[in-house]
Parts: sequence; structure tokens; C-alpha cells
Amino acid sequence: MITSKELREKWIKFYESKGHTNIGAVSLIGDGTTGVMFNVAGMQPLMPYLLGKKHPMGTRLCNVQGCVRTVDIDSVGDATHFTFFEMMGNWSLGDYFKKEKTAWSFELLTEVFGFDKEKICSTVFEGNNAAPRDEETASYLKELGIKEENIFYLDKSNNWWELEGTVGTPCGPDNEWFYPRHDNPCCDTCDVNCDCGRYVEIGNDVYMQYKKLEGGKYEELENKNVDTGFGLDRLLLFLNGLDDGYKTDLFAGAIAHLEKASGKQYGATENDTKAMRIIADHTRTAVMLIGDVNGITPSNTGAGYILRRLLRRAIRYCKNLGIPATEMCEVAKIFIEKIYDEAYPLLVEKEEYILDEITKEIKKFEVTLAGGMKEFDKIINGMQRKNEFMSLKDPAYVPETEISGKQAFRLYDTFGYPLELTIELANEKGLSVDEKGFNEAFKAHQELSKAQAQAAKGGLTERTEVTTNYHTATHILLAALRKVLNDETVMQKGSNITAERLRVDFNFPRPLTPEEIKGVEDEVNSVIASSIPVTCEEMSVEKARAEGAIGVFGDRYGELVKVYSIGTYSKEICGGPHASNTNELGVFKIQKEQSSSSGVRRIKAILTK
Repeated sequence: MITSKELREKWIKFYESKGHTNIGAVSLIGDGTTGVMFNVAGMQPLMPYLLGKKHPMGTRLCNVQGCVRTVDIDSVGDATHFTFFEMMGNWSLGDYFKKEKTAWSFELLTEVFGFDKEKICSTVFEGNNAAPRDEETASYLKELGIKEENIFYLDKSNNWWELEGTVGTPCGPDNEWFYPRHDNPCCDTCDVNCDCGRYVEIGNDVYMQYKKLEGGKYEELENKNVDTGFGLDRLLLFLNGLDDGYKTDLFAGAIAHLEKASGKQYGATENDTKAMRIIADHTRTAVMLIGDVNGITPSNTGAGYILRRLLRRAIRYCKNLGIPATEMCEVAKIFIEKIYDEAYPLLVEKEEYILDEITKEIKKFEVTLAGGMKEFDKIINGMQRKNEFMSLKDPAYVPETEISGKQAFRLYDTFGYPLELTIELANEKGLSVDEKGFNEAFKAHQELSKAQAQAAKGGLTERTEVTTNYHTATHILLAALRKVLNDETVMQKGSNITAERLRVDFNFPRPLTPEEIKGVEDEVNSVIASSIPVTCEEMSVEKARAEGAIGVFGDRYGELVKVYSIGTYSKEICGGPHASNTNELGVFKIQKEQSSSSGVRRIKAILTK
């Protein structure tokens, strides 16, 4: 039986043997450049380089990239859906192309993973008026020994990749690899096109050889790229002959713990099995998001809202399973200490912080869950009484089956119930929710959230000498917090700078003591008084990180970033502007230290001459 750690190692070693550089994984949290909150595909962080930028680590790259997809959260609970998963990828940026890639994928599948070449199937692009049939890839597949009857030509919807709604971007056909689960066809024509589920896609190679033009036309690219993606979770399941993703080593420990804690057996009943899957999956994703290099905490907006939704759904299913929600922390420990300790060592460093954040959300939600359930039951009982009364009064009366948007918003606003939880509870009762009405009631809240997010993007509301000084002081403040609090995980979670004051949000689990506040204030003023020059250097993100620079906002600045250093005291990736010397700032005074949101503190401070 192959383990997840062995599979990651085999993938990287194989492509390193083919001259590729392991570029490692980037943050799960979207950097704002792609329009999504999370990285949802292995190639997503590489999009600038697939679009033409030169990658500082060369033209042959590989990695295993964590991804989070939450569009189908409600599907989690079956045997194959996960919110966090890993994509094993490799890329050629204008280097090798179809001949080499086809041969390497075939070699990997047959020689490394032991697939029978007689059973391997592959699909290629059948061609259309805009681009020709991909006979080149098909010919390479045949040369490798794949049976001609196992090569299928499919249309653009199946074997073509491009960015919809764009012009001037790379695109092209892809070659998908399939393998049968078993040797029992459902009919005489059972192949990769059959809906019986016998054939499983195990990976694909995208060949970006065209540029997309106006009017649905394409032209050949001078530099052609290869983008390969194989799902680790799916391949791990397949290599071990399983049909349930929660039986691989990724989840086996978590499921075993839930069985022991609940006294129930996985697979015995549909409800208990679903509960165990949801608790395991959502806890794993929460661990990854909180423990990420740009880790987030539960909140009511943006990515933090998704995290809160996952945790609260898991908490609810703990109750369904009959176990304390605190068992989620024990499940989290299994993922941190035994499953992802090598692949994601930062999780081990942040273990205490991760567990603390999960515990705080459990305590917070357990209070609101009880009150909210009473309110939900009151809504249902009221609806039932009305339906019974009206049916007696008017036999033609059509019973109400929808919880109003106003009621759903009250559950959210007063009791902390996400809309999705209300919908899920309603569906269990055979009811629906007026989502449009909820969104209308929620509109003011959304607008406020957007305004707050916009304010936090760059921090500065205007650029003057005063705000420039405040921006520089922010860098010193963050470094001072890490030093005084003896906590290197302290990171900026937002800022707002005006001509009157600075405001900085940072992750920390408790209020600062008066002594700590005074210590931070004195530390900042000591740095200011030391007359330290502020220098700037442009370099690659990789070099910046290697030199210990802190990248608060990930890689959003592109291939080259500006790194501002305040002597050896602070080194951060930042777009500026900054003072030229700390002695320009004046005297730093903290006016207020308070809570911003769960696990996030806020400091407001001023500079005086």
C-alpha cells in the first residue's frame, strides 16, 4: 500500500530526474490577483509565467500544491469530495513539448506506479474549425504502446483548455489519462465515455500551443508551454485499489479516532459515515487555512467566513455523531503531527495556535448553536401551526414551505448562523429558504464588509509625508510586536493609515497587558531614535523569502518585489512608500489596543514631533 508521503516523494523525484526544479507550494490563500479567495488549482499560482513572464527558477518546474475548493461544500460527506486537496504538477515554460511530456507521463504511470499499458486509455482533442485534430499527441501515444482502440478523440468541451472571456492568452488541447477501476464492463461499448464510473481520469497534460484571438480564432505560439496536473488524493485512492477517499492514509487516523470517540463504526450507517467524513474533511481544511503562511482566522467576511462555515458545520456534525466538538482538536493533531508534518512543517510550528483558534470557535459556536436551534425550532413550529390553521380554514390553502429571508437573516445576525447552515437545516425538514430575501437583508452588511476590505488592502488613504512616516512606523511596530510578545507568528492582518493616525490589525490570541503595550511603545521609539536608514532592493520573491523577508500579501507584486529593510530590525516585501531614515518619524504613542475580530487584535497609534 502506497502512502501519501511516498506518493509526493515519487512525483518530485521523478520530475527532478527529468531536470525539473521543485518550486514548493505557495499559500492557500488567494493573493487578490486572480479574483478568488483560495488557490483552487495547482497551476493558478503559475499563471503569470504561463502568460509569458520568466520564472526565476527556470523553465522546467514541478511541485505538489495544496488547493481549497468550497463551491461544493454541501457535497462533502460522500466518498470522493474534499474541500482541501493536493495537485501534483509539472510545467514546461517554452522548453519541452508533446513528445517528451507524453513519454514521461507514460513512464511515470507504467514504470513508477505500475499501471498496465494494455489498460491505459487516453483522450485527445478531435479538432474543429479553429484548431486541427491533435494527431501529433495520438501518434506519440501509439508509439509508446497504447492500443489504438484505447485512444479517444473528444471535442473542445472535453479536451481543450482556455481562459474563457479573454483574448491574447495561451490555450490549447489537452491529453487526459484514464484507467479502469475493474475489468467488468457494463456493456459492449463500455469505455471512457461511459457514465457507469468504471473509468477514472487520473491526470492530464495541457499543451498551450495557441494564442486566443478575437472571433474565436487562434494562432500558433512561438513559445509553447506544458501544464500537467495529477490529483494526489485521487491517485492515492486509485493506486491502493480503494473506492472511498476516506480510507487512504490521509484520513485513516482521523476516522479511527472518530470511531473510538463515538463508539460507532465507519460505514455501518449512512448518517454516521457522512458525519465522520464531514468532521475529518472540514477539520483538515481548517488546519491548513489557519496554519498557512498567510493564515486566516474565522470571521464574518471573506475567506474567514468560509473557514467559520467549515468549522461550524463540523461542530454540528459532532453533535450528530454524539461526541464533544473538542474532539475536532484531537483530529487536528493527527493531521498536524502524523499526516502533514513533513510536507507542511509550518503546521507543526503553529500547532498550538491552530488548536487554540479551533477551540475558540467551538466555544463561540456552541453558545450560539443552542440559542439558534431554539429560534429555528420556533420558526418551524410557527410555520406548522400556521399551515394547520389555514388548512382547516381553507381546504385549498397551499402550505408554506419556505423560511423567509428576514427569518434567515435573524438567525445569522442574532445567532451567528451562516445562511448555508440554515438552508441545510431547512432541507432536512423538507423546506427551503428565501435566499434572495436573505441577500437583500444582508446587503448593508456586505457593503460594510467591502468597505473594510478595501481600506485594509494598502492601508494608506493618501500619500503624504505624514502618511509615509506612519507607513514606515507600521513596519517597525510589527517587528516590535514579534519581539516583545516573543511570537514570530504575529503577522499583519490589515491596516488603515490616515494623516491623523495609524491602525494595524495583527493575529494574537489575547489582549496585550499594560506592560506589553508599554514595552512595544518603548521598542518602537528606541528604533526610531537609533536613526536607522530605510533601504529598498528589488529581487525575486524566492530570494526575498530566502533572506527572511516577510511577505504580508503573498506574491501579488509579480516576479520582482520591493524589499524594504530597516537595518537588521525589519525586512518586508512591500510596495511603499517609506521614510528614508527612522529619525524622520518623531515620537510613537499607542492610543488604544483592542479586539478586531476573533484571534485578531488592533492597535491605534500616533506620531508626534
